[in-house]
Amino acid sequence: MTPVSASVIRSNKQIAAGAYILAFDRDFEFTPGQVIGLSNDLKTEPRLYSIASSNTNPQVQILYTVKPEGSLTPALASLKAGQKIYHSLPFGKFICSKDPAFWIATGTGIAPFASMIFSGLSDNKTLVYGNRFADRLYFHQQISQVMKKRYLPCVTRQQSPGMFHGRVTDLVRNMDGLDPAIPYYLCGSAEMVVDMRDLLIEKGVPYENVIAEIFF
Repeated sequence: MTPVSASVIRSNKQIAAGAYILAFDRDFEFTPGQVIGLSNDLKTEPRLYSIASSNTNPQVQILYTVKPEGSLTPALASLKAGQKIYHSLPFGKFICSKDPAFWIATGTGIAPFASMIFSGLSDNKTLVYGNRFADRLYFHQQISQVMKKRYLPCVTRQQSPGMFHGRVTDLVRNMDGLDPAIPYYLCGSAEMVVDMRDLLIEKGVPYENVIAEIFF
């Protein structure tokens, strides 16, 4: 994949330990849920990231966590406002209509759902979102305000008021009455996606109604 454009970075804010939101000027149209390839220069192979902002925002927001051994994220974290970021055009089929659906995310896998929420697609949706600690539930306040009781946050390493203590699979396993007729969107680690897909099928959701995107 070759970057096709360069945009000016407006901010690159650390929002939690090792987690950042990169914002740059948008010069393309996209559908919430799509990804773009990003690179800090024309020599580095682009990596794919889901857009985490609304499709009307004049800036693109990218949520990422730094992996010390990574080929790109350490360099991304060093970028400053005013510098350039190289990107591809958006693409991908992890998109959702305004019809009822069930969303499940872990970690930075919240990014495509954040884009959908901020773009007005969260009506008739339920979101289960998990991470190790409460401060790693990215966009938590904004999502809570929009989705209210249809947002079910989960944390595994601490007890937090109003949050389920355990994995997203633990919460879904104890749910009754999952609608097998609606789509279930999964985004997160490969382990979560595989475990959740198996669980949903076990609970009567058809395989074709489980749509997944894996974050590495």
